[in-house]
Amino acid sequence: MTRVASPAGDSGFKPDNHPGNDGRPLHGRIGVLLMNLGTPEGTDYWSMRRYLKEFLSDRRVIETSRLLWWPLLNLIILTKRPAAKGRDYASIWNTERNESPLKTITRAQAEQLAAAMAGIDGRIVVDWAMRYGLPSVEDRVKALQDQGCDRILMVPLYPQYAAATTATAMDQAFRALMKMRWQPTIRVAPPYYNDPAHIDAVTRSLKGHLAKLDFEPEVILVSFHGMPRDYLLKGDPYYCQCHVTWRLMREAMGWPEERFRMSFQSLFGKGEWLRPYTDETIRAMARDGVKRLAVVTPGFAADCLETLEEIGVENAEYFHENGGEQYAAIPCLNDSPENGEMLRTLVMRELQGWI
Repeated sequence: MTRVASPAGDSGFKPDNHPGNDGRPLHGRIGVLLMNLGTPEGTDYWSMRRYLKEFLSDRRVIETSRLLWWPLLNLIILTKRPAAKGRDYASIWNTERNESPLKTITRAQAEQLAAAMAGIDGRIVVDWAMRYGLPSVEDRVKALQDQGCDRILMVPLYPQYAAATTATAMDQAFRALMKMRWQPTIRVAPPYYNDPAHIDAVTRSLKGHLAKLDFEPEVILVSFHGMPRDYLLKGDPYYCQCHVTWRLMREAMGWPEERFRMSFQSLFGKGEWLRPYTDETIRAMARDGVKRLAVVTPGFAADCLETLEEIGVENAEYFHENGGEQYAAIPCLNDSPENGEMLRTLVMRELQGWI
């Protein structure tokens, strides 16, 4: 038996083959894990198929009966959809790093937060993970524990709570914990849809980007990711929280409701989704005479396929095809200074009592 001193200063006995005898601290550090949705590892057919299979097999995402959904997913969707989605991803791919922008930006956000927290408490370790794809939640939880983190704050990067985003990310974290003999103590940061730090960050960012445009939008459209209407009727708070974010942003911007509108994008399947739909709204505004439009997406923490391609390209085409003239897709917070201030504020609040 070997007597060793722990990082906290207390001493204890460890067997000679104890994992802590390699010099790494076994406990005493505090982890912060940023969690985003996920990304394919490549734009080729099989990379896209693996990603889509994991994503669309999640019962939190698709609540349809497995008897109906399994053959539809495996025999039709996963046969046809990977090639088309691969082309979409290829149009926005970060070729320098050979990864999607979502992965690049989420890593940068974690590095930004780590730098901000370094001067506050040297025990804090910041990491990041994806619910679908890599780096996996399980791997990063284990990595934090291996670095001596016996307390971990999980930060789902979804301002508005939804079972298909926040809940499934935490499901994955809990699955990882179920495999661990020595579980770290866990906290989960709450949704921040109405948090003053988030509202301030997204409105300051919006104002900054609007100031750089060479035109003044007649309308700003606030577009959130959609979900099946049935999920709302089952009790999901997402729709209501999106409305609160939109209202607080509108009040902060000082714009009337007719100039600061909201909608829902990224429909999938033939069922009824949350309305109004972004593509229909943009077409209608252009046909009704709106010539200058800007679209902002405050439900996304980082730019991704749904913002860069769907909002930045696809919906811009709808606007111009129907008579619109000037169009701007406003970037997400990404790793901007506004994002850095917001994340630091949120994380510092949730770490109270630990630091």
